[in-house]
Amino acid sequence: MNKITPGVSSTKGSESGSIRSQSDPLKQGINPPKISRRKFLGRSIAAFIGAGILTGGYAWKGEPNWLEITRLELPLEGLPSAFDGIKVVHFSDTHLGFNTDASDLSDLVNNIEKEAPDLICFTGDIVDSEADDFIAAVPVLARLSAPLGKFAIFGNHDYKHTEQLAELLKAAGFRLLRNESSLIKRGNEVIAVAGLEDMLHGKPDPQAAVKDIPEGTFTLLLMHEPDYADRVESYPFNLQLSGHSHGGQIRLPLLGALFTPYGSQKYIAGLYYTDVKKMPVYVNRGFGETYMPFRLLCRPELTVFTLRRM
Repeated sequence: MNKITPGVSSTKGSESGSIRSQSDPLKQGINPPKISRRKFLGRSIAAFIGAGILTGGYAWKGEPNWLEITRLELPLEGLPSAFDGIKVVHFSDTHLGFNTDASDLSDLVNNIEKEAPDLICFTGDIVDSEADDFIAAVPVLARLSAPLGKFAIFGNHDYKHTEQLAELLKAAGFRLLRNESSLIKRGNEVIAVAGLEDMLHGKPDPQAAVKDIPEGTFTLLLMHEPDYADRVESYPFNLQLSGHSHGGQIRLPLLGALFTPYGSQKYIAGLYYTDVKKMPVYVNRGFGETYMPFRLLCRPELTVFTLRRM
């Protein structure tokens, strides 16, 4: 049996040339048949439709299931030496109940577990609409462990049944932060994790979130809408983690995201710095989808930070 190497032709060049000299109609003085305009247009339309079907299939069944793990080493002013080198995992926008279920979330959890994070942060939209869609996923998220804790906030899709979702997040082992903070101790040093209510359906109160944080404490802020960073950079926050945008879900070469929701029109995907304070803001592209079950040039994301002291 002949073995054919992928990408390598099995026909020798001399043989190929010999065959062409016998069959090439131009060398025999025979004109090749002309393609009619109608046939040309038909083939062009068929090719266009075929490309559309392939792209649509990829955007529907391909890319939404192709998780990208972004690893980023982030130098930060004010980070205590005891926290230098900690690994923080950030995920967002699971939208359970729309195009994502507990089995999908199990794949995400498997990837998080492989990273062995010190701290886990979720930045909202655990469900797309109904709290019951989270029930089957509670034991999945409960598998996650991190020595410095698991923290979560609400996103704009989470306000239909807030009390039930709060109980489910607690059952999954997450500390839900609603205009409040939590102090984390490592060795003899402390940092804080603060979380705000959603700006679209909640009432974010940064003053309430920082009131129990000792002055000068390095503080990580969880806020669903990234553009809110411009409103809170005057507060003592050192880093903001956000979601909400999904990176646009559909992106085109040169044009970028075709649409992003209110609250994520300046900060869309990846790492930014605010204009005045230069506070770093990271926008996770999210794990799930909403409104349409498609992603194009905008893969779902899990972010893994290694925090470094400057």
